Amino acid sequence: MFTPDSTKTSTMGRPSSDVPPLVSLLSLLILINPSLPYSLKNCTIDYPENRPAEVSLDCTNRKLLSVPDDVPRDAVSVKLTINLLERIHREDFSGMSKLRRLDLDQNKIAHVDDGSFIHLVALEMLSMNDNQLVNLTADLLRGMSNLTVLNLNSNNIRSIDASAFRFLTRLRTVSLNSNMLRWVADVQPILLLPHIQKLSVSSNLFSSFRTEDLHLNGSSGLQVLDVSDNKLETFGITSPIFPRLQALDLSRCGQDTELRWDIPDRTLLRSITRLYLSYAVIPFREIRKALQSFDSLTHLRLNYMDRWIKKGLLATVCRIPTLRKLDLFFNHLGNNTEKLETCSQLTELDLSITHIKELSKGSIRSMNGLRFLNVETNRLTEVPVDVRNLSSLQILNMNDNLISELGCEDFLNTTNLVELYLNTNRIAKLDGCVFENLRNLKLLDLNSNLLWTFGGTFKTGLPKLEFLDLSKNFLVILERGDLKGLQSLKELNMKSEHIGRVPGKMFDGLNDLETLVVSIPLDYENRFRGLPRLKNLTIHLNTDISLQSPRPDRYNAFFHLKFLKVLTVICSGYHFGYPFDVPMEMLETMKHLEHFTAVNIYISAPDPNTFQFNPGLRSLTFGKTDLSDLDPELFRPLPNLQALDLSDSNIKSLDFLSGADLSELRSLKLTDNVITVINETLFRSLTALTYLNLDNNPFTCDCSNAGFIQWVKSNNRTQVVNAHQYTCSFPAAEQGSRLLDFDVQSCRADVDFLCFVSSCCLVVLTLLTSFLYHFLRWQLVYAVHLFLAFVHDRRRRKEGAPHRYDAFVSYNVHDEDWVYREMLPVLEGEQGWRLCLHHRDFQPGKPIIENITDAIYGSRKTICVISHRYLQSEWCSREIQMASFRLFDEQKDVLVLLFLEDIPSHQLSPYYRMRKLVKRRTYLSWPQAVQHPGVFWQNVRRALETGDEDAEDTDLLTGPAGC
Repeated sequence: MFTPDSTKTSTMGRPSSDVPPLVSLLSLLILINPSLPYSLKNCTIDYPENRPAEVSLDCTNRKLLSVPDDVPRDAVSVKLTINLLERIHREDFSGMSKLRRLDLDQNKIAHVDDGSFIHLVALEMLSMNDNQLVNLTADLLRGMSNLTVLNLNSNNIRSIDASAFRFLTRLRTVSLNSNMLRWVADVQPILLLPHIQKLSVSSNLFSSFRTEDLHLNGSSGLQVLDVSDNKLETFGITSPIFPRLQALDLSRCGQDTELRWDIPDRTLLRSITRLYLSYAVIPFREIRKALQSFDSLTHLRLNYMDRWIKKGLLATVCRIPTLRKLDLFFNHLGNNTEKLETCSQLTELDLSITHIKELSKGSIRSMNGLRFLNVETNRLTEVPVDVRNLSSLQILNMNDNLISELGCEDFLNTTNLVELYLNTNRIAKLDGCVFENLRNLKLLDLNSNLLWTFGGTFKTGLPKLEFLDLSKNFLVILERGDLKGLQSLKELNMKSEHIGRVPGKMFDGLNDLETLVVSIPLDYENRFRGLPRLKNLTIHLNTDISLQSPRPDRYNAFFHLKFLKVLTVICSGYHFGYPFDVPMEMLETMKHLEHFTAVNIYISAPDPNTFQFNPGLRSLTFGKTDLSDLDPELFRPLPNLQALDLSDSNIKSLDFLSGADLSELRSLKLTDNVITVINETLFRSLTALTYLNLDNNPFTCDCSNAGFIQWVKSNNRTQVVNAHQYTCSFPAAEQGSRLLDFDVQSCRADVDFLCFVSSCCLVVLTLLTSFLYHFLRWQLVYAVHLFLAFVHDRRRRKEGAPHRYDAFVSYNVHDEDWVYREMLPVLEGEQGWRLCLHHRDFQPGKPIIENITDAIYGSRKTICVISHRYLQSEWCSREIQMASFRLFDEQKDVLVLLFLEDIPSHQLSPYYRMRKLVKRRTYLSWPQAVQHPGVFWQNVRRALETGDEDAEDTDLLTGPAGC
């Protein structure tokens, strides 16, 4: 496409500083409005460098069939290129009143509903190149009152409605290249626009372009007209309708029939300063006639004009007194350069890609005002002799030639040269005198040559050189002081795979150097003492040169880089088993370090104390590193960290984020890892995060990721880049499906059911606990102690320990008088039994329930002295319950019931266990033994003498009924 304001200068600019992409992203994120980012189904958010707080969407190459429905209405730029859109509907861009740029290139759009752009009142640029539009209807472009650039190239447009452009009152540039337009009248509505400046209708079907076919009332403000690559038979300007026309492109016209030039009055062309006639099939006489018609031509392009050049066209060209810039690239000049001898008025000459082996001596010598000369991509084997005399030359481009040697006289008089490009040649060495006269040179590009020595070239001279590119050469050995003469140097690139040794003090004297890219072998001992202003350092560790272990003091080289802001360390080879870590000793003095990048450097995660001396670090990048054992303590000394890139680092889990203080983190990139499950709560703690990229991870599509999926869909703070394109790797049934398409409702149903069951169980447990505490708390306490007693008794019997007492006497305090008066004298005094009484034998200070338990299980028998008061006593009830439990648990004859009073059976009903015992067995009754007390005590003796026979074979209560 015609670009009249551009020239094929091919200037390099400056050597690459290898600043990591994350640094550029961070510079944009700093000013981002945190309320703007969000995750979209088919688009990502870009951050324009000039206006970083605005929403710019990139929906490129997503196979979209329609405009996404989730495009934010406040977007200022939308890029929908390389998709499958076939139609633009009226509602697709409704409400987008802030949109300034819309790119719909490379789709299949054949129809646009009238009024589809009516809401785009702020739109400034609309591009719909490479689509299938046929007609521009009257209302197709309605509403875009601020549109300044309209690109409709490579469609099938055949007709334009006369009122199609009536709404575009501010339109300046229209491109309708590669369409099916036939008549000049079709573009008349464009020429009537009040602010139109450029019209490009290249590659259409025009057979003529004559102003007499245009019916304009007055003149047009058009400044640039491109009618190239049409089958024009006639080009005629016969009326002054283009008084401001400055650039005219007639390239590749007249392919079928030779073009006829019809401009009777040369004053009609007096405003034209740029003319492009590349590959035009115009009769020699016509082109000479045309060139003689211009009074103010300053820039002429004659590409693919070999035939006319050989015929002497340059003689006519050189007679144009106003001509200053001549482009002859893409010609086959060969040895015809001598025909340029008379073009002494030129200031810029482009002879690139012209197949010249040499510039004929004297061909450019007369160009005393030449400031720019481009001879790149030719077959020159040496610097042209005429260059020596071009004292006015400022930019010389000799890239991509066959120059093998530079002589001391090559730049003898080019003392005003500012930029010199010599990359991609065959220069093997330099002599000290080569550049000694280039006192004003600021940029020198020598990359991609065969240099192996400087020959003292940079020890003196070049006092103003600021940018030097020596990369991709064969500099095996560097000498101390090789660069000491470059005192103004700001950027230096010495990246090379062949550097074998960089001596100490190599950079001494480069006091103004700010950016350095250097390759260093593994056993380097370089010193950076002479670089007090260095801010950006990129080190390429070269392991292919030396395989020996690094020196232990190698990190001393970095102790003088106190003002370094950007440090990049890259290893392009193999580790050979040696750790290329960057320890804290190396970073200790870099108090101002802001950006750190390490690619293929660490074998494992760096030491947690690595950055303890770099609190100002804002971006951190690790690549090709195994960070599976990453310690979150690594980030603790970095309170200002805003961008973190841990791509391709074998990260399996994001748990390290939970233990790291990353409250200022805004950008997090974790692509190409092995993350399967993500805990969304980790990201909730990153309160400043606005950019998250998790591309190319093997996600698991099950309920373990349900929280993360919901967070991605609902959060309006963090943009999860390409989240809707993440695919599942596990389980096998979900492999290949989209992560965000996973049905989280199924997980929610399970969770709801579990919550219901848990709630019900909790309510029941609460009620049961309250009931037990209120009504059965003592029974529970008793049961616990009973269990402990049971365990204790089992252990005692297992150990064969004897009983301490023959019987434990359980009685109520009101019956104590009977026990002392009647029982003790007989059983202990006469019969000699050892009895346990609670007032006498219980251990003071010990809980009473424990005393009861110990007494019952520490005695062979338990004698229960039962009366009405006994039955009403809580503790007596506990004692008989425990004794009866022992009875039924051990199935032994251990219980003796002794009734002091006659108690009816119905009064025993509340004591179901005792009632059951009384019904099953006989018992001893004191009221019935009043007449025969001796017999009564003999029966008690018989009960106490009973052994431990099984209860099934023995009368459990002992003694006859009714005694």
